[in-house]
Formats: sequence, structure tokens, C-alpha cells
Amino acid sequence: MVARFMTLKDAVASCIKDGDTIAMEGFTHLIPHAAGHEVIRQGIKDLTLIRMTPDVIYDQLIGAGCAKKLVFSWGGNPGVGSLHRLREAVQEHWPHKLEIEEHSHAAMANAYDAGAAGLPCAVFKGYRGAELPRVNKNIKFIECPFTGESLAAVPSIRPDATVVHAQKANKKGDVLFEGIVGVQKEAVLAAKKSIITVEEIVDDFGDISPNAVMLPNWAVTAIVEVPGGAHPSYAQGYYKRDNAFYKAWDPIARDREAFTAWIEEHVMNGGPEDFAAKREANKA
Repeated sequence: MVARFMTLKDAVASCIKDGDTIAMEGFTHLIPHAAGHEVIRQGIKDLTLIRMTPDVIYDQLIGAGCAKKLVFSWGGNPGVGSLHRLREAVQEHWPHKLEIEEHSHAAMANAYDAGAAGLPCAVFKGYRGAELPRVNKNIKFIECPFTGESLAAVPSIRPDATVVHAQKANKKGDVLFEGIVGVQKEAVLAAKKSIITVEEIVDDFGDISPNAVMLPNWAVTAIVEVPGGAHPSYAQGYYKRDNAFYKAWDPIARDREAFTAWIEEHVMNGGPEDFAAKREANKA
């Protein structure tokens, strides 16, 4: 498999279908908002959404009725408060009931690693004395065959598709991430298919910082050039975090009518080109 360059509409249509298990990763940085909006526009339903830190884009996907289950290790509007569409889906079943499966950050990071390695589960030291095993049937304990030590085990994460945002792809389809990264590489390698949105497509990456992360073209299904595609999160070297948006999202998400109107105006009637304008307004 070698990455293909596509439009965002075609990439989502070819890689994601109703009922899939989807990961959209990015740790405060390079969060794939534009791709999430395209999933909403295409009306894809019954998704199991996986993300270590679901924030605004998952609030939007859940409120738009795309999700049946959320697998996560922390959820909130960073620096502001709750995710009100997530909260209402769990508590009030609007727009429908949402199943949740909560883990620790360590468990999910190890589960992505295990998925990338083709293993059925992740084994690690953790969850000792914790409450989550009481409510999460996917947390087990096993005995090490060598030391007899009790270790935690969770199923590996193997998404049907992973979606991430990066700074650059070259014309061969290799992808470059720079700055703060989370589990994007592992999430892509663990998935059957992947969509990478990027700020730009270049001939050559040039000078690369010491903490850069590379994905080779053979590990990627689709690459889409979407300038500003991580807004309102930031993309190092391109634009800063739009803190005003995160604050503004709180009252919008609290009210069903306000939320529905926002989705109609900014998602259903929007497109990737809107993110380019936002990038210009928030240039670093």
C-alpha cells in the first residue's frame, strides 16, 4: 500500500463507513478538526470513537449523532470545562445513547503500541488499587509467566481507520510531524486504513527538528492537503491555538438549539476551504 493523494470528501468516503471503529488523535496539537467535520457532513453513523483526550471535535461528532461508543482516557474542553454534548449523550441519551469505555492514558498508549505491533492485547504495570477495573470489563489482570507478578492487560487498539493531522507530506507520500506529538504514529500503524490531513505538500522536508516523527508512505492510505485543518487547535510553525474558540464553544455546546444551528452553519454549509481562512487569522 502506498499513500494516495485525495480530496477530503473522497478520503473520508473511501476509508470510513457506518459502524466503523475510528481513532482521531493529536495531543493538544494537530487535532484533525477538518476531517471530523467531513465525517459529520457525510452523515456517517454508529461509529466507535477512540481518542485519548476527546475534546471539541468529538463533542461535535457525538452531538451530530455520529457515535454509538466512546473509548477514551480523559474528556473535556481544555482549559474551559465539560463537553456538554458528550455529557448529554451519556446522561440524557441525546441525540441517542452513548456507551463509554474509560481507561488511563497509560493503558491507551500501550494499547495503541500493541495494535501497531499486531498483538492481541497490551500488558503493563498499572491499575493497581484503581477503581476503573470495577466498571470496565476490558481491564484484566494476568500473572507474568516469568516472575509471577500481577500485570494489567487491555485489548489492543486496532481501528478500522485512523485520522490525524500533520504539518507536511512530500510528493512520495511520506508524512512529517513536528512539535508536541501524542500517539499519532502508533494509531496510524495500528489501523487498517488511515487519513492524514496536512498543512502542505512539499518536494522535500528540508531541515527537520530532532523530535520530528516520520510516517513512511507505505503506512498511509490517503493524504489530503487541508491548510488550517487542525483549527482551533494549533499546528506548530503554521498557526497558534485559537483560545477564543474554545471559550466560545462552551455556551454553544450547552444548548441543543445553539449547537444544532452551529453545526448547520459551520459544518454542513462549510468545507475545507473555511479552515484555510482560519489559519490566516491565527498565524503563529
